[in-house]
Amino acid sequence: MDPVSPLEQALHAARARVLSDLAAGDVAAADVVSMVEASVVQRRWWVEQWPEGAAYVAGLVAQDVQDALLERYGRWPLCPVCGSGDPHALDVEPELGPDPHWVCHKAGVKVAAVGSLGSAAGGAAPS
Repeated sequence: MDPVSPLEQALHAARARVLSDLAAGDVAAADVVSMVEASVVQRRWWVEQWPEGAAYVAGLVAQDVQDALLERYGRWPLCPVCGSGDPHALDVEPELGPDPHWVCHKAGVKVAAVGSLGSAAGGAAPS
């Protein structure tokens, strides 16, 4: 068996992390998983062009899926930190960098690493 390339490792890890966050919010339906797969295909090309960007793939896939969900269903993931006011989505930070986290800009806090929303107040579903 051939070893898995660093590019494929980064893509598989990004897929797993985003799917974990989707599952934490009970939004990992088949069409949503297809959004993840579409992003991974797009980001595979991107990382092939810029291999140094492999460390950024998880955050980019999370942002791609977040954007696709917004277009179809609404905001995701909803902030589990702010209990009052209008529901709002978390953002990925850094936008282009390693070690991406879901962040609530309203409260000014890191909520969870991408892939760890399940440990942040039970996750969040789209609105």
